[in-house]
Amino acid sequence: QVQLVESGGGLVHPGDSLRLSCTSSLSTFLITTMGWYRQAPGKQRELVATISTGFTTHYADSVKGRFTISKDNAKRTMYLQMNDLKVEDTAVYYCNGLLGGSEFWGQGTQVTVSS
Repeated sequence: QVQLVESGGGLVHPGDSLRLSCTSSLSTFLITTMGWYRQAPGKQRELVATISTGFTTHYADSVKGRFTISKDNAKRTMYLQMNDLKVEDTAVYYCNGLLGGSEFWGQGTQVTVSS
């Protein structure tokens, strides 16, 4: 069982930046793929970005050029740097990890972008 804990959410204005963190109970080096997902009210959960063991990254078109996913294996932590935030980025952001056919989720952190 892998425990994932997100932090860093909050209330910001359009154009602001925010950095989310996801700390893992297991070394992030061992987790095959980690990612960030988000779910806005009334919408399905959607992929935001992923990062592999080899640091290959993938982004949803809606966040390309604004968000950056990264991880620090020594700190067992994955990050999501979010710049130029938009109202439509408002959602609960979830950390995800894939390992050996199992999938793990964090509890989520709320990001609200409002003027």
